[in-house]
Amino acid sequence: MHTLQAIQALRDVLAEPRQRGLRIALVPTMGNLHAGHLALIAHARKRADVVVASLFVNPLQFGPDDDLDAYPRTFAADQAALENAGCDVLFAPRAQTLYPNGFDTPTQVRVPDVSEGLCGGSRPGHFDGVATVVSMLFHLVAPQLACFGEKDYQQLAVIRKMVADLHLPVEIEGVPIMRADDGLALSSRNGYLSAEERAAAPALYRTLCALRERLTQGESVNTVLGDGEKALQDAGFSLDYLALRDSRLNPVTAYTREAVLLAAAYLGPARLIDNLTLELPGC
Repeated sequence: MHTLQAIQALRDVLAEPRQRGLRIALVPTMGNLHAGHLALIAHARKRADVVVASLFVNPLQFGPDDDLDAYPRTFAADQAALENAGCDVLFAPRAQTLYPNGFDTPTQVRVPDVSEGLCGGSRPGHFDGVATVVSMLFHLVAPQLACFGEKDYQQLAVIRKMVADLHLPVEIEGVPIMRADDGLALSSRNGYLSAEERAAAPALYRTLCALRERLTQGESVNTVLGDGEKALQDAGFSLDYLALRDSRLNPVTAYTREAVLLAAAYLGPARLIDNLTLELPGC
């Protein structure tokens, strides 16, 4: 596996497979890898000839109250895990490489509407940072395919809209959520949980499953969501949001059939997110 920090070195390594017409896949990450990230590599490995992973903790997507300094950096372990998973190229640039003029006035990519509300509402500017760095990586790697986890449902929607609106020649594929045996969605931020908090955390997934069952049976959306908010609070969560949206993150209507149930909640210092897709019954 090639491990690279410089942009020109990345371009040089990818020039030969590109000239041969090989299919290149990109898996963007911020490191501190877990089995969910490695599932993205495995998916990309099946769908492309060359797999590139990026590892970059992007300052532009962290707000003033976010955990940029505390975000775990585990480069050596991540590098070994990627190599064992069959990654071909690891691109791990320094911040000054991608943002040579600093973070005060960089050119940014903003994806309106879909980036607003939900996680975008509680983390202003977050998705501008995500869209900006992902568009940089698409420009630098020029992949035909990019893989993202479905746990970050809104992020995936933002990237899909950016690609569509800017006519970028990249196929975006979502990979299903990887879960622990007790249902907790795998996340780098799970490492912030104490043993007691980790034991309580699967209640988020269990609650979403119970709410999905009631919604598919045709119960009132407002009643179900209200009960869900109370259940999560009773389980020890500090709720950020619990919402039902259509598959494109628009508000549901009487005509919505494909929907997604989304939640974000704090448990101790960890902000956990999860989602479940569902089919709403007809009128």
